[in-house]
Amino acid sequence: MSTPKSAEPRPIDPDWLAVDQYLVDTLLGADPALDHALAANADAELPPIDVSRAQGEMLGLLVRATGARRVLEVGTLGGFSTICLARGVGADGSVITCEYEPRHAEVARSNIDSADVGDRVEIRVGAALDTLAALAEENAGPFDFVFLDADKENNANYLELSMALTHPGSLIVVDNVIRRGAAANPDTDDERTLGTRAALEWLGSDERVDATAVQTVGTKGWDGFAMAVVR
Repeated sequence: MSTPKSAEPRPIDPDWLAVDQYLVDTLLGADPALDHALAANADAELPPIDVSRAQGEMLGLLVRATGARRVLEVGTLGGFSTICLARGVGADGSVITCEYEPRHAEVARSNIDSADVGDRVEIRVGAALDTLAALAEENAGPFDFVFLDADKENNANYLELSMALTHPGSLIVVDNVIRRGAAANPDTDDERTLGTRAALEWLGSDERVDATAVQTVGTKGWDGFAMAVVR
């Protein structure tokens, strides 16, 4: 079996794009608030690394299916996924989202407010390692749902810190864990892939969680996500 050697970009299969568009058209339809967020992100020159429409909807549905009312997100970017999570918690729920870059947080705040979910979202600006530790000191938890989608180098650290902010039954979702197949390469020297492998190994060895991962293809290329339930 060949093992991918890096997470360098590869051409995205046009069939993947066509299927993703079909699913959005058939299942989701138009969403002006999310379209506005993507346009605002592009205007602000934020990196185009938001979750896809289908992935965002999946996050919102997972929040609803688990009955989560308190959500923690690490990695806000321009607020696209935050909007999906905030919709999922409903009017009586809340989301705390952590963003390192002040400029990203500013754009996200505008997008979230424009989507009419601003009253249920708090943005914490700063290094997420510090923010998560501060949330624990504040006894801000427990959160019912955690979404990790920030710098991959620290994913294992984010997982460990998140444990102090969850409860039995909390669901944790970690994005971008396949990295175009490079996650399966034990000889990688890519720091983000090393961080991803560390996170997957943490999920597989920590007895406080039950976890799995799924690889995906689509508008975001070849990637995937991991899910864990706190015991």
